[in-house]
Amino acid sequence: QLQASGGGLVQAGGSLRLSCQASGLTVSTYDMGWFRQVPGKEREFVAAISWRGRSTYYTDSVKGRFTISRVNAKNTVYLQMNSLKLEDTAVYYCAAGRGTSDHRQYDYWGQGTLVTVSS
Repeated sequence: QLQASGGGLVQAGGSLRLSCQASGLTVSTYDMGWFRQVPGKEREFVAAISWRGRSTYYTDSVKGRFTISRVNAKNTVYLQMNSLKLEDTAVYYCAAGRGTSDHRQYDYWGQGTLVTVSS
């Protein structure tokens, strides 16, 4: 089970931190990813962290603004989002699996948390 939280309404240029609390699985044994989806569009890769925690991956549009991290003791993965833009508005999902940017490589998904960026 993955429980995503932390979404909300924020002005452009602001920040949010999303959390993904895992239960029944250990985040340090999975590659963990964040994806986002806008109605009518395909689910888009945002960021991922390898199971060892040594490697992180980002889609180009969020590089330098978003940071994925993990706290093993809390079995939680985070997505710190800074300098938010209108185009970051989406439902954000966390996922656990064996992969990086391909959503088909992920086996477990959270329920999603809505991020709305306003002008």
